[in-house]
Amino acid sequence: MSPGILRSWRYCPRCASELDRSHAPARVDCPVCGFVGHANSSPCVGVIVEDEEGRVLLARRAIDPYRGMWDTPGGYLEEGEHPVDGIHRELLEETGLTVEPGEFLGAFMDWYGDAPDANATLNLFWTASVVSGDPVPADDVAELRWFAAHEVPPDEEFAFTVLPSVLDAWRSR
Repeated sequence: MSPGILRSWRYCPRCASELDRSHAPARVDCPVCGFVGHANSSPCVGVIVEDEEGRVLLARRAIDPYRGMWDTPGGYLEEGEHPVDGIHRELLEETGLTVEPGEFLGAFMDWYGDAPDANATLNLFWTASVVSGDPVPADDVAELRWFAAHEVPPDEEFAFTVLPSVLDAWRSR
C-alpha cells in the first residue's frame, strides 16, 4: 500500500498555491512559499491492560473504521506528546482507568482505514496494570471485556491487522 496521507493534497496549506507532486507519494513541495509536506507514519500507542488473573482488556470499537470490531485501548499521540503520557490519556478517555505502564512490547506498523485512503501508523505497544478505576466504555469504545490469553477473539474479529502479532508478543514474553 502506498502512503495515503498526501494523496488528496493538491494545494499548499499555507498559501493555497498548487503543490509540486513530482516526489509523490512520499512528499509534496510548494514552489511559491517553500512549504514541504512529508508522508509520515502517524504515531500511536496501544496498551495490553492486564488484570491480576492474567487476562487482557479489549475494547469493541464504537466508531468507523472497523466499528464493532475488537481493539486494544489506545490511539493517536498528540503533537509533542510523550508515548507514556499518551497511554495515560488514552486509557482514561476510553476506559476510565488509571494505569501503570509496564513492559514495552514493541513497535508495529499498520494502516488506519481502508485503501486507498488509509494512513500508515507506527504503533507503540506496552503492557499496563490497573492502578485505579473500574473499566467503563467511553469516548470511541462501545464495550470493554476481559479475556484470558487463550480466549481472545479470532483474528478476523480484530479491527487492525497488527493486533494478532501484538497479542502473540504479549503471550510469548
